[in-house]
Order: sequence, then C-alpha cells, then structure tokens
Amino acid sequence: MALIKSFSVGNGDMFYIKHNSDSFTIIDCNINENSSKDIIYDIKKASYGKNISRFISTHPDQDHFSGIEILNKEKPIINFYVVKNNAIKDSETTSFKEYCALRDGDKAYYLEKGCSRKWLNIKDSERGGSGIHILWPDTKNEHFMEELYNCNTGSSYNNISPVIRYITDAGVSFMWIGDLETDFMEKIFSDINLEKTTVIFASHHGRESGKIPHSWLEKLDPQLIIIGEAPSRHLNYYTGYTKITQNRAGDILFDLEENIVDIYVKKENYPKKYNESPEMFHDFSKESKFTDYNYTGSIIAEKEYTLKNMQPQDS
Repeated sequence: MALIKSFSVGNGDMFYIKHNSDSFTIIDCNINENSSKDIIYDIKKASYGKNISRFISTHPDQDHFSGIEILNKEKPIINFYVVKNNAIKDSETTSFKEYCALRDGDKAYYLEKGCSRKWLNIKDSERGGSGIHILWPDTKNEHFMEELYNCNTGSSYNNISPVIRYITDAGVSFMWIGDLETDFMEKIFSDINLEKTTVIFASHHGRESGKIPHSWLEKLDPQLIIIGEAPSRHLNYYTGYTKITQNRAGDILFDLEENIVDIYVKKENYPKKYNESPEMFHDFSKESKFTDYNYTGSIIAEKEYTLKNMQPQDS
C-alpha cells in the first residue's frame, strides 16, 4: 500500500508520498511556527521505518518553501531534489536562505527530463525504486532557458517547475506540475512526453493563470483533478472533469491499494455532489481507516503506460 497526502496549507503546496518501497518523499513546503508542529509530527509518523527520504522542491517561490528551515531542523533533509537555478530575491527571507543553502549544497540532486537515480526510479537488489519520473525540464529547451534566465534575474520563478510523475506497479499514477503557467505549457507541448495519468494536481493551485491546456488534458486524460487552495474567483474548475477542490476538502489522503485509489478528506461536510462522475464510485460499506478523515469515494485506475522511462518501479 502507498499513501499520498495533500496538505491544506493555505496559499501554497505541500505533499508527501509514503511509498510501497523503502522510500518517503516530500514535495514542497509551506509551514509556519503555528502549523509546523502538527504537520511535522504527521510527516515523522508517516515516514517511520523508511530508510530513504527525499525532499523535492518545485520552484523558489515563498509559498513552496516557506518554513523549510523548520522542517530541516525537525526532520533533516538528506536528499534535496531541485531544478538547478541561481534565483535571487530583492528580500531574502530565512526560508529562502535555507532553500539556497540546500540548493547549492552537497545534498542537492538536480532534476531534468529523463534523469535517473538509484531508488528514485531505479531499483536494485537492496530495495525498489520510488516510481518517480521527471518529464520536465529539458534544460536545453529555448523556452526553459528563457524562463531560467527570468528566475536567475529575479523576475519570475513559476516556469522552472518540473513535471513530476509517480507511478506504481499497478499502474496508478499521479502528476505534479508546480506553478507552470498556461502559455508556457502550450509552448513546450511538443517537447514533453505526456501519458494518461490517474490524478493530476492542477498547476498554480488551480488558478486560471495555470490552467492545464486542452492539448495536455487530451494526452493526460485524467480521472481526477485536484484544485488547490486559492481565492475561488481566481480558480478554473475544469468543467467536464471529476475534481476535488481543496478549499472545500481540506487535507486529502489517497490510499493506494493495487489499482484502486480510496480518497479521504479532512473536512467533515465535504459535498460529495462535487465529485459525482462515472470516474468515481462510492463504497458505502467502507469506514474511514484514518482518524478524523472522511471517506469520499474511490477510483479504479485505468492502466495505460508505454514509454520505457515510465515503467513503474515502486514495488
């Protein structure tokens, strides 16, 4: 069994993957002195017994690394995965300084399209891989290089975000797109390999500015889209797709058992009518296996992957 959690952290992102293998992955961080105690306790509990842990940073915006110095102190970051950059800020927060120290230190591993590393997506006789594959960035792509320049000169950071795909042996897949913007995704469409994906976390917290283009959605054919936390007036609700809105749901847990994804939400009165769809069914006999979480539905993943570098390794 694997478990994925999307934390409700306000205007920002934070996730973890408790892998079937001997690995634990955190993606982004947005905590403060008030919220850190409960979140770090949760992460320590979920990662107990895992010998390989990693932190993946999507891009150097404050709402994606806020409080990383707290996390690093309480649960030391052993492996820091990041798109190589030299981002600068007019005002350097404590969290940004910690990000830079990790980014430029000996714990850093730099992400790019098709990269491979033992136990990230390569298994050996000792342990399985984590099933994490990096679809983007192509560091030689002209559009990426332009955005990297913007990042390194302090003008914008969103479009250096990696595209991360996690896939299990049973064919369940999840995708993170960071804060990529719509026009940039359109520019790189012909340079990125996209396949059907079970669950996608909408770019830029679900904002209209990061709406996943139709060309991408046709390839990805998601069974569920998670719309993050932002003012509702800024969100795109992906008409025609099954979705869960984190503004309404709070923390979300995805419990992966073979090719079935059971979904639990923190908020007790999450309106199930928002995810009525042939893609999602409800097992009315199922009781929540997670304290203080409410079962809201299940998805049977449609297994469809063909690319060699997409083969699942999370065993």
